Amino acid sequence: MTSTSTTVMRESGTSYTPSGNALAWWFSDVWQMTLRNVRHVLRSPELVMFSLVQPVMFILLFTYVFGGAIDVGGERYAQFLLPGILVQMALYGSAAGTTIGVAAEMREGLMDRFRSMPMSRTAVLIGRTLSEIFRNVGVAGVTVGVGLLVGFRFRNGLVPALAGLLLLLLFGYAVSWFAAYLGLSVRNAEAAQAVGGVWIFPFTLISSAFVPTGTMPGWLEAYAAHSPMTAAVNALRALFTGGPATSYVLQTVAWSVGLIAVFAPLAVRKYGSR
Repeated sequence: MTSTSTTVMRESGTSYTPSGNALAWWFSDVWQMTLRNVRHVLRSPELVMFSLVQPVMFILLFTYVFGGAIDVGGERYAQFLLPGILVQMALYGSAAGTTIGVAAEMREGLMDRFRSMPMSRTAVLIGRTLSEIFRNVGVAGVTVGVGLLVGFRFRNGLVPALAGLLLLLLFGYAVSWFAAYLGLSVRNAEAAQAVGGVWIFPFTLISSAFVPTGTMPGWLEAYAAHSPMTAAVNALRALFTGGPATSYVLQTVAWSVGLIAVFAPLAVRKYGSR
């Protein structure tokens, strides 16, 4: 790593001289890259609008079009649906957004520019994935707001509700590392859009997000019951509404830690080799 006395040029054209040890400099790099990606999203009103409108459309369509035809054991469908929508939106934002964003910046040469700067290579990707947490917070807020309007309620208290939202952000963050690896593995943003979206559709549908897994054929139910999507959705349902949550929470945390442990090193290595 370059000496901490080196003057570094940032995107704004201004310079600063890092102070303190290498760890403090690394945290500074991560924070600057996170802010850079958050600003990029905020300066794209179409992207912000689409991110916020999408969960509203899913909630209204599933609640009022499919809700009356789906038996969820006497529970209001909105109460059953909202955890599934929350996890789905976290996946769409973290997976599709990160895959396309990373691929586009590779194509445009921004990643080459970052590599030429005296900054940590891990900070570039960590900043990208951390920025998705901020987007997911905004999307989750809108999703919960609309859910409350159609009949969803947090019945298990404030602390379990907050724990469920934190678990959601962890799961979305873990998936963003998988998405970063995919984005670095394709050649352009068009391919990234196809790759980033093609697996999410069956991944979210073959789960307990929208229907009970017991209604599926036996061979499909076996997969759906053990899907990380199902674990995350069931964990949120238990934390929001009540019921046994420990097993589902531990499964979701295990899946999240596993995804980060596997794909964070792979993405960093891929970034260094491209």
